[in-house]
Amino acid sequence: MTILPELEAQILRYYHVEKWRTGTIAAQLGVHHGTVTRVLAQAGLPQLGAPRRASAIDPYLSFILETLEKFPTLTASRLHAMVKVAVIRAALTIFVILSPYIDLAPKQKLTCVCAPCLANKPKLIGGISGIFR
Repeated sequence: MTILPELEAQILRYYHVEKWRTGTIAAQLGVHHGTVTRVLAQAGLPQLGAPRRASAIDPYLSFILETLEKFPTLTASRLHAMVKVAVIRAALTIFVILSPYIDLAPKQKLTCVCAPCLANKPKLIGGISGIFR
C-alpha cells in the first residue's frame, strides 16, 4: 500500500527534525509503526537509535581486540582469565600509587580510656591518613 507524499514528508520531518521515535510518529499520524519504519528506510537517511549504554567490558575491549588479533583461535575462557589478570594488575598499580597515603599498620586496641591516654593515641580515620583527612 502506498502512502501520500505529504505523509511521507511529515514522517521524515517528525523523525529527523523533531527527533520523535517511530512509535510516537505512528501513534500521532494514525499509521502502523512498520509503515513509518519503511518510509525511513526508503529515504535512505541514517536511523536515529537509542544511545548505546556503557558496558562492563568497555574498559577492556581494546585489550581483548588486540589479544584476538595476535591469537585468533584463543578460547573465551582463556581470554577471560587474561582479562582478570589485567584487572588485577591495574588494581595493584592503583594500590602502589595510593600506598603512601594508606596506613597499613594494624589498629591498636585501646587499653586505657582516660582522657590523657586517649589524647596521646594516634587517630586513624578508616585506616587512611595524610591527604585524605
